Amino acid sequence: MKARARISRAEPADAVEPVSWWEDFYRVVRRIPRGRVTTYGVVAALGGHPRSARHVGFALAALKDPDGNSRVPWQRVLGSRPRNRAAVTIKDPISGALQRALLESEGVTFDARGNVSLDRFGWAGLGAKKPTAAPRKRARA
Repeated sequence: MKARARISRAEPADAVEPVSWWEDFYRVVRRIPRGRVTTYGVVAALGGHPRSARHVGFALAALKDPDGNSRVPWQRVLGSRPRNRAAVTIKDPISGALQRALLESEGVTFDARGNVSLDRFGWAGLGAKKPTAAPRKRARA
């Protein structure tokens, strides 16, 4: 009879305690000022977890506040679009309409395609410079 080698396994108590990323994301979202928006990617980066934009979406979807009175202003986080724009990316039409209505009540405007200008309404963190509009071209006399 052959003796079986005993494999040593770490006990669960010895394992590293998992860290909740969600609270990191909520902390960032709570700092977004009224009338400003940001993208999932910016929240992930500012929360210390770059390249985790999808996880930000999971964290915000878990809030489950139908009245929009959450202590976390989830409506201020939008999906990134080309040309420095962002848009509502919630697939559920009722929740998407609620997000848009909440943002419009804060003064955020949408263009005809449902996009928000990040140049005008974007927020990139407390230390970031306030976005400015592109310089206007002078008319020829």
